Amino acid sequence: MSNVFKRLFQSLGLGGRDWAVLLLALLLAFSTWLIHNLSLKYNDYLTVSVTAACNIEGHADISANQCQVVARCRTTGYNVLRIGAWGVRKEKTVSFSPSVMNHLEDDIYYITSSDLMEYSHLIFGDDVTVEYYASDTLTFRFPEVRFRKVPVQPVYSLSYKPQYMCVGELHVQPDSVTLYGDAGRLENISFVYTQPLRRSDLDSDINGELPLEKIRGIRMSDAAVRYSLDVTRFVEISSRVDIKAVNVPADKEMLILPSKADVMVKCQFPIVADPLQGLSLYVDYNEFTSSLSGKCQVRADELPRGIASYSVSPSYVECIVGDK
Repeated sequence: MSNVFKRLFQSLGLGGRDWAVLLLALLLAFSTWLIHNLSLKYNDYLTVSVTAACNIEGHADISANQCQVVARCRTTGYNVLRIGAWGVRKEKTVSFSPSVMNHLEDDIYYITSSDLMEYSHLIFGDDVTVEYYASDTLTFRFPEVRFRKVPVQPVYSLSYKPQYMCVGELHVQPDSVTLYGDAGRLENISFVYTQPLRRSDLDSDINGELPLEKIRGIRMSDAAVRYSLDVTRFVEISSRVDIKAVNVPADKEMLILPSKADVMVKCQFPIVADPLQGLSLYVDYNEFTSSLSGKCQVRADELPRGIASYSVSPSYVECIVGDK
């Protein structure tokens, strides 16, 4: 065979160096032609094997089966080869929203071709345009797993600028998560912690995202929660307020010593009305009957609008009960 090529090159008047240059030129021409054609757009049927990931309560987050997704697509020749060349099918794990997973029966869920459209870029890639899906419905099986719903316990350390304070507690959303794992381990978990939040010199509302602390061997329905806290400027107002007795039987009377208490309230700024006008203090007769010391805690009725917090001095008072 080598003699045949040698005689051919000699008949064309090509020397050893000339035919090497010719072969190189042919190789470059073929490469240019191939790159050009692979960059052109083509219409073709592409197939991808899809494993579904979905956060369905009470079920595994990964499907136990795969589905063949077939679609008529328009894309480059390169992608046609990359996705389905020589019978090799691409495999993908695609995360689906629980809202598009329809329950069929038991552990079986399905997704329709119309809902698949919004996941086309995850299945075939960003540079592939899906004209239509030949697969009408995909059916996945998500086996049942042990689960338990527990509250989220936020961990935080906050400080404020002078004359600023929080209004209420730090709120997290969602305030509970579902845990999946071994039944024995789930029984010993009563709540999950967030990663610590540390902020200082606060003078305005805060919000953001807090990751949850991972628990070895346990899967959580959420990896993070949103948090928010209202911060306001305040002013302090003090006053001396009468203490009343509540829930006293008709045939009894209750003497409170002392009968007045000093109240310090923190009010949101600016103050639009007298916040102490609707504030009243009380002690509960029912608490007295269960008290061994004869003392009752001084409490406030529902705080008037504008009061963020209050403190009372003394916080406990002596109570004497007698017949009328």
